[in-house]
Amino acid sequence: MVIASETMELVEDDEMFSEDSEDENSELSDNALQEAFAKGLLKPGMNLMVEKSKRFVNNVQGMKQSLSDLRKDLPWVERLDLTNPPVEDVLAKIGGNMQSGSNGDVNADDDFQREMFFYRQAQATVLEALPLLSKHGIATKRPDDYFAEMAKSDQHMQKIRKMLISKQAIMERSEKAKKLREQRKFGKKVQVEVIQKRQKEKKAMMSAVKNYQRGMTDKLDFLEGDQKAPGKDASRSSKKASLNKKGPNAKRKYKDQKFGFGGKKSGKKWNTKESHNDVSSFRAKVANAKGAKGKKKDKGRKQNKRPGKSVRRKMKARS
Repeated sequence: MVIASETMELVEDDEMFSEDSEDENSELSDNALQEAFAKGLLKPGMNLMVEKSKRFVNNVQGMKQSLSDLRKDLPWVERLDLTNPPVEDVLAKIGGNMQSGSNGDVNADDDFQREMFFYRQAQATVLEALPLLSKHGIATKRPDDYFAEMAKSDQHMQKIRKMLISKQAIMERSEKAKKLREQRKFGKKVQVEVIQKRQKEKKAMMSAVKNYQRGMTDKLDFLEGDQKAPGKDASRSSKKASLNKKGPNAKRKYKDQKFGFGGKKSGKKWNTKESHNDVSSFRAKVANAKGAKGKKKDKGRKQNKRPGKSVRRKMKARS
């Protein structure tokens, strides 16, 4: 037992020494490489990467063995596999262009030829598979009264409907609450504006009272406020307000059209050369009470002229 233990210790010491020596050698090699690189001793071309040639193994026997292991002796109905060449290209035959696609010589770079080859091969598979399916009693057509089964059950769809309705109700409640909050904010804003207006009126009234006490004014209009008795001023203001609401009457409109609204008339009634020379509206009988009509008026005035004072006295004495 003592000899075995001593041998085990010697083996462990040898292993530790070998590991330490390997580490030291690797460190020495790395340090040596670094020193050589610093001195410029390492140059390109000294170390070359050599790629090993890839070895391809074509184990035909092994692949056949694997294929035989995969094959199962099952009926065709369970497999439904078909291996067949494509049908004959009728269009190419009619056109006189006999292609060798049926023999398998298809140009892989020609997309049209390749796709047509796939199409004809699928066509040949269908023509071969339909009789086999009908022979084994497998239906290939959908019945007239066939209805596809829904992927989701009616109970599941009812749950989804209830969930959507609940979500819609929650959204409506949130919108209603949002509107109520906005209305409250607006109401608070109006209330604040009213309070501020009252404070301004109160401040103005207090300043007017102070001015009256100091003798700066002798008017007491600020005491009337809204309790002003409906006198002449109130009636006039009410009339003006009613006129402003209804609009000016016909007389006011005519005067406004004739005389304007005050201020400068911008030379609307100034004479011009054309208006000065235009005498079409002149009437001699009317102008300055002259003419035949004016003479008649003068005669009437002379006939109805009041007698003088002395004549009236004489007439009075005679009576």
